[in-house]
Amino acid sequence: MYLICGLGNPGREYEQTRHNMGFLTIDLLSQKLGIKVGKLKFRSLIGDGRIGAERVILMKPQTYMNRSGEALREIVSYYGIEPEKLIVIYDDIDLAVGELRIRKKGSAGTHNGMRSIIYQLQFDDFPRIRIGTGKSDIVPLVSYVTQRPDESEILPLAAAIEDAASACIIWVEEGVDAAMQRFNRKPESKKPAKSEKCRDKGKETISEDGKEN
Repeated sequence: MYLICGLGNPGREYEQTRHNMGFLTIDLLSQKLGIKVGKLKFRSLIGDGRIGAERVILMKPQTYMNRSGEALREIVSYYGIEPEKLIVIYDDIDLAVGELRIRKKGSAGTHNGMRSIIYQLQFDDFPRIRIGTGKSDIVPLVSYVTQRPDESEILPLAAAIEDAASACIIWVEEGVDAAMQRFNRKPESKKPAKSEKCRDKGKETISEDGKEN
């Protein structure tokens, strides 16, 4: 069994913000796999389905970012999820906008959600997918991550979300090394593998109607 957890903050005001790249990836995976993520359990919205022969649970913690580990600990303990079969997806201000970075394990870095997870699980040797959002030298960090992306960032982030969702599928089907080899690259070096239709769909994913924060 695989557990794919996307990090974010619940609530309409946070839906399309930089800090919700994990949630947005789970939403796209839900569409791609036909897995409805709507059951409230383990203080999370979850969906249960399959990627090929493998059972997969999609998860969006509803505890708010800084307490993500509490929800994750509950479900990992309940199902006995092995570290190598836990995938966490989250935003990263230390990567350029739209950059995707996949790792088998590592520290929390500057991300409070990951700090909570590692503290609660008491291990850090689980795979993760980081989606770069960049950072601002002017806007305070808390305000920056809870704002919606600028117009110039929409397409790079949409492409990164698309790649993150695809990487999860490759990960389950072919393994982490295959996912890393295929998707670990900077935005400017991405191959034009997606159709314009696919990119348009991604753009809609992170720019649906709603007021700016």
